[in-house]
Amino acid sequence: MGQVTQKVQVAIVGSGPAGLSAAAHAAALGMSHVLIEKTDHLSDTIFKYQKGKHVMATPSNLVLRSDLDFDAGKREAILEMWDSQIEEGKVNVLYRAEVTAITGEPGDFLLEIKGQDTVQAERVVLAIGTQGNPNRLRVPGADLPHIQYQLDDPGEYFDEHITVVGSGDAGIENALGLAADPAQSNTVTILNRGDSFARAKGANVKLLEEAEGDGRIIVRRETSPSEVKPGELVLETRDGEEVIRCDRIIARTGSKPPRDFVTAIGVDFTSEERDAFPALTQTFETTKSGVHVIGALAGYPLIKHCMNQGYDVIEFLAGNTDLKPADQPILEEKFAPLPGRRSVEEWLDVFGANVVIFEELSPLQLRELMLDSTVSAFDAGDIVFTRNDPGSSMFAIAEGSVVVEVNPEDPSITVPIEQGSIFGEVGLISGRRRGATVRAAEPLVTIELSRNAALKLIATAPSAGRAVNRISVERQFLQMFGSGLTREDVAEIVEAGEVQDVRAGEVVVTEGADDKDIFIIRRGSMIVEKSIGGQPVFLSYLPAGSYFGEMAVIDGSARTATVKAAIKSEVVRFPGEMFLRLLDAKPDLKHRALEDMKGRREVSAFVEARKESFGSAADMYSETAAFLVDNGIGEATDVLLIDETLCVGCDNCEKACADSHDGLSRLDREAGRSYAHLHVPTSCRHCEHPHCMADCPPNAIKRGPDGEVFIDDTCIGCGNCQRNCPYGVIRMDAVPPKKPGLLSWMLFGAGPGPGEASYGWRKKHADPDKPKQAIKCDMCAGIKGGPACVRACPTGAAIRVAPDKFLSVTKLTEEVE
Repeated sequence: MGQVTQKVQVAIVGSGPAGLSAAAHAAALGMSHVLIEKTDHLSDTIFKYQKGKHVMATPSNLVLRSDLDFDAGKREAILEMWDSQIEEGKVNVLYRAEVTAITGEPGDFLLEIKGQDTVQAERVVLAIGTQGNPNRLRVPGADLPHIQYQLDDPGEYFDEHITVVGSGDAGIENALGLAADPAQSNTVTILNRGDSFARAKGANVKLLEEAEGDGRIIVRRETSPSEVKPGELVLETRDGEEVIRCDRIIARTGSKPPRDFVTAIGVDFTSEERDAFPALTQTFETTKSGVHVIGALAGYPLIKHCMNQGYDVIEFLAGNTDLKPADQPILEEKFAPLPGRRSVEEWLDVFGANVVIFEELSPLQLRELMLDSTVSAFDAGDIVFTRNDPGSSMFAIAEGSVVVEVNPEDPSITVPIEQGSIFGEVGLISGRRRGATVRAAEPLVTIELSRNAALKLIATAPSAGRAVNRISVERQFLQMFGSGLTREDVAEIVEAGEVQDVRAGEVVVTEGADDKDIFIIRRGSMIVEKSIGGQPVFLSYLPAGSYFGEMAVIDGSARTATVKAAIKSEVVRFPGEMFLRLLDAKPDLKHRALEDMKGRREVSAFVEARKESFGSAADMYSETAAFLVDNGIGEATDVLLIDETLCVGCDNCEKACADSHDGLSRLDREAGRSYAHLHVPTSCRHCEHPHCMADCPPNAIKRGPDGEVFIDDTCIGCGNCQRNCPYGVIRMDAVPPKKPGLLSWMLFGAGPGPGEASYGWRKKHADPDKPKQAIKCDMCAGIKGGPACVRACPTGAAIRVAPDKFLSVTKLTEEVE
């Protein structure tokens, strides 16, 4: 340990926005202090931002408390301003000083500095951030030299294929910077393992979507790196592996707190999760008395938040314990309609103590979350939302309880959801309309999290993600198996359930294996196949919401078939022995499982008995499975099929579609592919998890009560949905006025006549001030009688089926026989 040369009231470690603000306020108050920075410059995090980066000052409605100025602007201007103000304020800065250990007690802390003398301080403020500990890629080839975790100057790179890995603000900003100058001729791709950019600021997401629309950036959703090779990157997509050219990888996959250093001081974290943050009080004090944490290490990465914390922590140390956070007026206004006249702090205590998904959040994180949420109070009997209402937000119950009307024909049949739990998570996950009416069972207080806020919470708070997963798995299990089961009945098996991501083509269950687990499909779909003569034969398709694996569990046999993912999917794995105990305790459930198993045994026996008749079984399998997956049937909820043995080519289906939609047909009968005698025309599949909904800025794409995916009048014509649809079933078109009726056309020549209006007529009559809108099949939602294409077919050739019924429609077994 070196000699003590500085004795101060407060030592501030780290000169990011939080540390700078704290040091500037300490200097302004005349408090003896030292700002310790391990580099030779201030604010290393912002210093390492890419050249010319525009720094945002969000949230815009939050007042800035600091002796330093800050507003949105260029990185260089902000750094120059802070350097000047720190010098003018006579802040005591110790550069090139790396703190290696902090020991002692309040009033007498010793900060050991590598190669320098020791600093003695009465209090310590850690503002060290997390950027020095980036999360490294964990895939084969991650040690190759063309991977970098920092982008200093986007203008240095020319004529390269560059892939940015990471969907937060840093990744988006790097991608935008690399694609900003067309003269650089870079091909820029950004990977997002999810389908939305929940971690990023709305303004950044909008800029990215504009760049995607202009063709400057390739955005790959539901895609992650699988292997890095020289000059190539292997991608894991929802449809399987894909290889792209890649000269350089910019990995912006977040960072983690320097946990070993912090825990060695005596500071506890909220959990053992690698991404957890230190446990803090309202005054930023840790479990080690006298040590405070602010900034990104406290879970507050936004610059304005960090600067406010720096100011506030010095005020607390100076004895101003009555100081309220800068967001206090905003939260007071937000909480004012709630009952009981409680203070903001009292309500935050209630939310943190009562709601399971908030249980590991610090008061500081909870405050930030409340800024993006809506709190509401309901009287007993009030409706929170109604079946078929649009909505993708999630609700948490802070006080009271709700009942869910599970039977639309009889509102008296309900299921309760108790205080502390959540509801609305189905809309959050699937994007579907509300599946049931929910009303208050007693006086109720809820917190409604917007979809982005909920997804961000799940992504950044491990405990919240676990809680949402457990609750959604429990409800899916109860909904699927029913038979009078209660939460108590399934508690053991749900607790043991393990959510697993499955790559497209990945095998989940192998024929002949002796494992004994049961699986539920949460997302995606599965293909079931059986080996005949050493070749795989396609048996069936399992959509999301199905289960499999029960046959080997119930009768103890080896697996009778192989089950693998048709597309990138998510399954929940349950231990077989627990499922058996549940069956033994619930005869009705066992009866249902045995009936399901009987049907599957019959299909397997049919194939086995006729194995000599199959001829080239491999060809049959590959053609069937490839057709299902390539044409989107493997992820569809509704498919339009045309039986080519019955179709007479009259085009009544197209004309009826156009006449039902103001002269714009939603299908192309001749386009598309065929299998056997069935043709799949170009018409929407109404995917279980629609690609088109992933990036719709006005949220104009909704899901109806029957699963139909439709586009409402708020469409702004951005074209994101058209680009995201892999099946080419969405087009952008000018919307003409409503066509005159058939009688008006016949008698007076008004309008373009039956069927789709010509392009010339649409162009002539369209409103030039209105942008083009996205046009796609909506399953004739709201039109009496259902889909017009089916009703208009004179021969019955046009039919709409769910994908799990596709094979029965093809009459595959008859062809085999």
